Parts: sequence; structure tokens; C-alpha cells
Amino acid sequence: MALIPKVMSTQHPDNARPAPFADATGVVKGDGEVDEAVDVFGIGCDEQMWDSEGKEADNHVVRKLLTGYSRVFDSLRLGRDVALTLRVPNPSVERNMRKSMVEALQSIPSAWDTATTFYGEEADAPIQEVILPLTTSAWELAMVEAYYRRVIVEQEEHALLGDQIVKDWVGEFYPKELRVIPLVEDLESMLTCDSIVEEYVRGRDLPHQRVFLARSDPALNYGVVTAELVLKVALQRLHRLEERTGLGIYPIIGAGGVPFRGHLTPLNVDRAFTEYPSAHTLTVQSAFKYDYARDDVQRGIAEILAHEKSEPVPVDEARAREVIDRSRAEYQSQVQLLASFISNVAAYVPRRRERRMHVGLFGYGRTLGGGVTLPRAIGFSAALYSIGVPPELLGMAGLSPNDLEFVREVYPSLDGDLRAALRFTNEQRVRELLGEKYVRLVAEFADDIDRVHEGLTSAVWAGLDRGDAAVNVFNYVEEAAQLRHFLG
Repeated sequence: MALIPKVMSTQHPDNARPAPFADATGVVKGDGEVDEAVDVFGIGCDEQMWDSEGKEADNHVVRKLLTGYSRVFDSLRLGRDVALTLRVPNPSVERNMRKSMVEALQSIPSAWDTATTFYGEEADAPIQEVILPLTTSAWELAMVEAYYRRVIVEQEEHALLGDQIVKDWVGEFYPKELRVIPLVEDLESMLTCDSIVEEYVRGRDLPHQRVFLARSDPALNYGVVTAELVLKVALQRLHRLEERTGLGIYPIIGAGGVPFRGHLTPLNVDRAFTEYPSAHTLTVQSAFKYDYARDDVQRGIAEILAHEKSEPVPVDEARAREVIDRSRAEYQSQVQLLASFISNVAAYVPRRRERRMHVGLFGYGRTLGGGVTLPRAIGFSAALYSIGVPPELLGMAGLSPNDLEFVREVYPSLDGDLRAALRFTNEQRVRELLGEKYVRLVAEFADDIDRVHEGLTSAVWAGLDRGDAAVNVFNYVEEAAQLRHFLG
């Protein structure tokens, strides 16, 4: 039985406090990420995403894990007990990072050789799956699988000199097969993810299929209500696909700690089971791991490990699409107005992990005109919280009472998520930037506002207004994030 992990530790840099593996500037990079992988396996995670998308990934990670931590991995078998799963760039979209995918795939047979040397001939493949972000078609998945099989594995039969072939010289290439996990992020692809997966698995002899559904980028692009509704439709469709084909479908939900990005923390794991009962795997991002007491973190991970997937929350897809269209339009109009503020504040959000520029999905040039550019979801959320305008608010004023009634049926954690988020509101800034209709929403959902956090957001605003030294604004942003237990 292939390992199908339930707790995927990721490298998303949403932590307010520096990780234990960070350098003096608070940034995790290089061998700090290797140390981190060992630690997360030790606290109960059964999977570590190794991200080659948007950052310099160490393609020798398996060698460093097995040789640097041999005592740990003597008993904790890589590939059998715990998984290391590569996230590679999508060559169809992230064209400036295409060769990073090639480099990552080429490292997989070397990882096999290292594991065989360490464990002996009974070693499992230490890397068995890769995640393809921004997936929009079955063709993209098939291309990754075909490249690995035809270019990397089948090169072992290529002739060199005389009657010598590649495998005579450097040995065979294992594993022979590689499973590809689609990471679906845009609206239309999430609404048709079952069709993408069904086309990909047709004719393939697969033990199961994992499907990664994004939660952060849909929120960034379309707002929190749309992100939740789209996710519910996707989960329902994948469940029907599983029933129709008999192939085990194992959804992965990419949830962060802030309500805007999924609201998964060590203290409210039950929220994820309420919203996503058919999910098999949840992501444990950096805020989950580093902004809470370690005992709480381990308890939260244990709760996820104990969960068994069941049937999804039922949703009327036609009604959901109506609400999505209204909520998305209101959200995007508000973001367009706030874009310059967001970009200005995002410059003061602390970096927690070394990354390169990411090719995001948010493109107002395609939808509204004007070419609005935004930071990634974590920086976007952190910037808005830092001025006291939680991003969960945006788009809410476009919903009618009937819409809200429907949303609460499908998204039962709505009120709780809003209350958790709006504790960190600065009412004056909401009034100035969004107007009275949004102030009324704050009054409706905010039981009590954290006045210390409000003061810090006022200090951020004043610092930007007066042109204070950058270090002052940076410190206010970081202190406010630590009060929230997440950066963004």
C-alpha cells in the first residue's frame, strides 16, 4: 500500500516569529530547510513539500537527510513512513523557471541511489510524487510524467560508444514511474478539476490520485467567500469522480493560518474538518509550526493524522456560481482601489524565507484593465492586516441577505472566521478606505477589537505618512503580526 500522507509540512513563509532554523535576519534558507524537514518529521508530519517553484531548492536534500541524520532515518523510512514531495515549476506558465523543473526531476534517480546505499536493496523510492502548480489541463500533467519517463528513465538505453549504453556506465534509473499531483489554483480550473483529473487518469494504472486544491491564491484573486465556495464545488466534484471511477481520490487542501487563507491553526483543527470533511491531507504552513507552543503544534498535527475523510459538504453549484460572481466583482473592485496602499505596506513585511519572484494569477489587466500588480497572498494579507483592514472584509458588502444565508449553509465557519479576523480591524482606516457599508460589517461581526493591535496599525499608517525610517514601520508590522500569530 503506497503511503498517502495526511499532514504536509510546507515552506510557505507566513510565520510572524522567525523559525528556529532561520539565519540572523530571520530568513530560512539553504541547510536550514534541511534541518527544518527533519524537525517536522519529528513532530508528527508525514510529508514535507520540497519547493522548487519560486526559490532555489537544494536538489541534494535526500543525501543531506540520510547522511546528516542517519540515526533519525534508520527507523523513520523515507518513502515508506514519511514522504518528501517535490513542487516543481509549471513550464507552461512559469517560463523563466522551466529548467528548474528539469533539474528537480533529474535529481530523483540520484535520490534513489542514495536511499539504496543507505537502506539496502529493499529501499523505497524516497521521492515518488511531484506537485505541478497552476495546473489547468490533463496535458500539463501528462507532459511532466512523460518527460520523466521518456527523457530521464529511458535514457538508460541510449547508446554511447560502441555497444555501450548509458546504464552500463552509470547504472539504471529508478524509480521507473513518477506520480504527478495537480495543484489547481484558478477559478475555472477548480470548478472543472474533476474533468482535468478524469482525463489524466484515464488509461493509467494508478494506485490512487492525489489532487491539491489551493486556498490562498483563490482568496487573493477572488476573495474569501469565493475561495470557500469554489473549494466546496471542487471537493464535491472530486468525490463524485471517485464514486464514478472507483479510483481513490485524495484531496489536499492548502490552508494557511490567517482566516483569509484557510484559518488552519493548531488550536482550531476542527474548523478544517467542518469545512473540508472529504479532504485527506492538510498543509501545515510556517505560522502553524512556529507561532504556537510546540505542544499545541504536536496536538494539532495528531488531530489531523487521526481524521478520516468522509463525504464533502453538499453545495448547489448553480447557486454558488451566482454568489461567486457577485462576491468576486465587489472584491476585485475594492482591491483595485487599495492596490497602491497594499504595495506600499508590503515593502515592510518581513521576509521569512528566501524566494524568487512568483508568477501569480491575479491579473487585473485581463479582467478590469489598468494592470494592477499585487504581492503574493501572504504579503497581500500581511499588508492589509498591518493597516487594520483585514482582507476577509473585501467583497462582503456585495452579498445580499439571501446570499449570506446560502453562504452560511455551505461555509458554516463564516461568522467565526470573520470574528477572528475583524478583531484586528482599525475602524478609522476601514471608514477612510472602504466607506460606511464596511464599517457596518465590522460592527456586525467584531465582538471585540484588539486595541493594542489597532494602535500598531495606526503607528504603521503614521510612519508611512510621515516617512519615518523604514526600521520603525518594519518593527510595527512585525509586532502586530506576532500578536495575531501569523504574518499573512
